[in-house]
Amino acid sequence: MKSNFSTAQNKNRFVPRETICMSQSRCARFRHLRGIELGRVIAVANQKGGVGKTTTAVNLAASLAISEQSTLLIDCDPQGNTTSAIGFPKDPARRTLYQALVLGEPLDRIILKTQVDGLDILPADKNLVGAAIELMSTERREYQLKGLLGQVKNTYSYVIMDCPPALDLLTLNALTAADSVLVPIQCEYLALEGVSELLDTLMRIRRTLNPDLAIEGILLTMYDERTTLSKQVASDLRSFFGAQVFQSVIPRNVRLAEAPSHGKPIHFYDIHSKGAEAYINLAKEVVTSGEKRIGKGAGGSDS
Repeated sequence: MKSNFSTAQNKNRFVPRETICMSQSRCARFRHLRGIELGRVIAVANQKGGVGKTTTAVNLAASLAISEQSTLLIDCDPQGNTTSAIGFPKDPARRTLYQALVLGEPLDRIILKTQVDGLDILPADKNLVGAAIELMSTERREYQLKGLLGQVKNTYSYVIMDCPPALDLLTLNALTAADSVLVPIQCEYLALEGVSELLDTLMRIRRTLNPDLAIEGILLTMYDERTTLSKQVASDLRSFFGAQVFQSVIPRNVRLAEAPSHGKPIHFYDIHSKGAEAYINLAKEVVTSGEKRIGKGAGGSDS
């Protein structure tokens, strides 16, 4: 597998290979001239917890950045797991999405550069719980995040949002701001049973808040090829949803589970793991899907 990382390794720490590239703003202009869509906003969402939303958001964003797609990762969950998984320990003094949503602070004072070249993060902390309450009396409360993204959307090729495991006001803001939603589904029957409920919720959001919301794809996570259950769940999903299920499958992988505790995406923790390979393949699918969508026009997103 080809990689943008050097083979130098020190206790599983990988150093990005220096890349000769234009500045981020010039790269953005170059991609715009080539017709590649700027600022595609993808929400990683599932009402069920423990299905790999944070792992997917962090590692997909890192994979896109490694592929020279400038990417913004937004942590919309008050637990702040995405923020810590990308290498930022808890810090009460740090500005977060809360200051932007409630206090109106500009995003350029809050967004942080990460250890991955081309990947920035809009962090979160426990104060976001208060934001969900304080926004209740705000006019057009479901559109606050969409308004904020207008400040930076055209700066990035992709914006990846990690949503809370609940259909609260924060998740509604993310889905209203998103162009599409990526749905991680654990390969077990309890997760399978929640799919129809989730898609019903997405259809309601499309009817009332965001008529352009598309399905980016359904992602099979924690797949164990040794078990009949994983194979059966994957088969059922593919037979029902067809091409809306990504070809890339995220395996149950110890290295993927370990990486967040070290504050690193899987590419910096173990580039040779099956998990790293799976997320790089997923990023390729997302980029290819975006290019096909441009070719088809606005009506070609999904059905």
